[in-house]
Amino acid sequence: MTTNRLRELLARGEVAFGGWCSSGSPITTEILATEGYDYVCVDLQHGVAGPDTLLPTLLAMGRTGATPVVRVATNDEAAIGRALDLGAEAIIVPMIDDPDAATRAAAACRYPPLGVRSYGPTRSRLFLNQSSTDEVDRQVQCFVMIETRAAVEQAAAICASPGIDGVYVGPADLALSYGRTPGSTGADSDVEKAIESVRLACLDAGIVPAIHTANGVEARRRIAQGFAMATVGTDTGHFRTVVAQQLRLARGDA
Repeated sequence: MTTNRLRELLARGEVAFGGWCSSGSPITTEILATEGYDYVCVDLQHGVAGPDTLLPTLLAMGRTGATPVVRVATNDEAAIGRALDLGAEAIIVPMIDDPDAATRAAAACRYPPLGVRSYGPTRSRLFLNQSSTDEVDRQVQCFVMIETRAAVEQAAAICASPGIDGVYVGPADLALSYGRTPGSTGADSDVEKAIESVRLACLDAGIVPAIHTANGVEARRRIAQGFAMATVGTDTGHFRTVVAQQLRLARGDA
């Protein structure tokens, strides 16, 4: 029986570090997946990846140790089901502001009677869908994003929504929601207090607190703070940073 490695890792009380594919590039995804990240997320919301490139990026993660994750563009039942059918083993759903939306997201990830996912595994039949639908429902993970002030105010109810495996905090949109510039808030800011309140709500509900970070230093800080899962920047962000750094070195500007 094939199992969701990310779920197993977190169930053992270990922490998980992830890569993030914004480029939609299969080769970039494969590099991330073979470098030791516990999961790699293909971003369909803000990334370049789309319906035509989702399958190649998921194929690129095959035979690696990384769990394939997809952030869908919206809380859409058909989009979630398709990502799972193509081989995603965890789904991240953005802009969840209330428990009803969280419940809908979780239902889209599970087959009846627990949810509303339509049965028709294609590529996923090679992996999790080798098992019964009950076992598939246990293995697939649903993470909802809390990234607005309104969602923070309902964090406890969102975390208690049936079928939710974790909350993935989006610090950038959360900062904007509080009238702040992303990445500019201090340790005692209202945004940081909101992030901590979401983390505590996750712990109270017994689900995974996860968060997006800009780099390895920030990811390490978030894990020390008590998050169980942290994404270490994005492929396009890392590429831009290294390219600029190497050009400065070549010109003698560094």
